[in-house]
Amino acid sequence: MTKRDVPEDRPARVDVEGPELLANGFRRYERYHLVLHHDDGARDVQTRDIVRVGAVVGVLGYDPERELVVLIRQFRLSTHLSRDRGALVEIVAGIVEDGESYESTALRECEEEAGVRPRQLVPMVQVATSPGVSDEYAVFFLAIVDAGALPERAGLAEEAETIHPFAVTLDEALAAVNAGRVVNGYVVIALQWLALNLKRLPQLLAASTEKA
Repeated sequence: MTKRDVPEDRPARVDVEGPELLANGFRRYERYHLVLHHDDGARDVQTRDIVRVGAVVGVLGYDPERELVVLIRQFRLSTHLSRDRGALVEIVAGIVEDGESYESTALRECEEEAGVRPRQLVPMVQVATSPGVSDEYAVFFLAIVDAGALPERAGLAEEAETIHPFAVTLDEALAAVNAGRVVNGYVVIALQWLALNLKRLPQLLAASTEKA
């Protein structure tokens, strides 16, 4: 018989000991010792290492008048080393600082990385981006922006950021994903959400305005 279950994340019965600090660079790298208890009485004794990132936002800019999505390009060492594609296409993203809300972070990051301030934010999805190695938890927003106001270059000089915003149609962006020319997970998630929800975007915008 095929086993069926409810597709939902649930709390686990686990005893956790730690953390043990392994390294403290741009992010903390920690080790935990744990005992995981199962419903049948069995248990697993494990040691797990994670990178502590915490709450972040991902923001896909969209200009509904021009029907364009806003993407950015910046250097990423990881994809340079793994596939010689360091000039990576991304969406706006950033860490939620102490005292910030997800929404205020999304607005700030849009101005810093894309050079435009959204006139409206629409919640998209929430994602544990790489739970096997990190506690990063991303909250995604669709940001309504004026794609005609994009600068040639954005980013914070004090963070040595050189970011190039640009706009394309949703179809062009999805074609790039399907062809393997764009591989950033944030981009894939955000574009797929927009493709799935584009027809109901007017209702989502109206609902977001009412909440604000």
